[in-house]
Amino acid sequence: MKEPNKNCSKCNRLKNFRNENKKKHPTWFNAPVPSIIEIESELLVVGLAPGVTGANRTGRPFTGDHAGLILFNTLKKFGFSKGMYKENGYDDLELDNCSITNAVRCVPPQNLPNTIEIKNCETYLKSTIKSHKNLRIIIALGLISHKSIISSFKFKQKDFKFGHKNKHDLTNNITLIDSYHCSRYNTNTKRLTQEMFDNIFIETKKILMN
Repeated sequence: MKEPNKNCSKCNRLKNFRNENKKKHPTWFNAPVPSIIEIESELLVVGLAPGVTGANRTGRPFTGDHAGLILFNTLKKFGFSKGMYKENGYDDLELDNCSITNAVRCVPPQNLPNTIEIKNCETYLKSTIKSHKNLRIIIALGLISHKSIISSFKFKQKDFKFGHKNKHDLTNNITLIDSYHCSRYNTNTKRLTQEMFDNIFIETKKILMN
């Protein structure tokens, strides 16, 4: 499975932003954040990109920010993780039948990668998906993740509309389920409630049980 090297320079803007953060916070991870991989998993969760004070600091996806609290608590509730999650990443958390990755592996300014940066990282997303031979469900957290997944399968975006709880057949074996991102903004504004997020995983469990 391909992962970007620690000094990846495909995207000048992202590399420069990482370097700025290294100067400000030399003890932080400040590099492309590797996925959490359980290679036999049937479920893959795809986020947007590392948060500047979250995964960019800790070096583990969704670790250290509000979105991580929501995601990891929900994964545990539905049996996709075990152990204790801590925001600093020093814990005994283990995923169970689940992997987590991001569409873009480096932290972007204002948490918003541009089109070129998303495309540059697509090769890593493709590799992650391809490496999961038992994959049955991909959950896309947000529109950018959704579009990256559709692009990685070389499908036309117009044929796969994003919408919370929308389902799309990517192959005979793999279903994409869309969800609003579990960001602080979305949860604070109630665009995404815990009940709505739970429904994504209820649907996931239904599919995996068939």
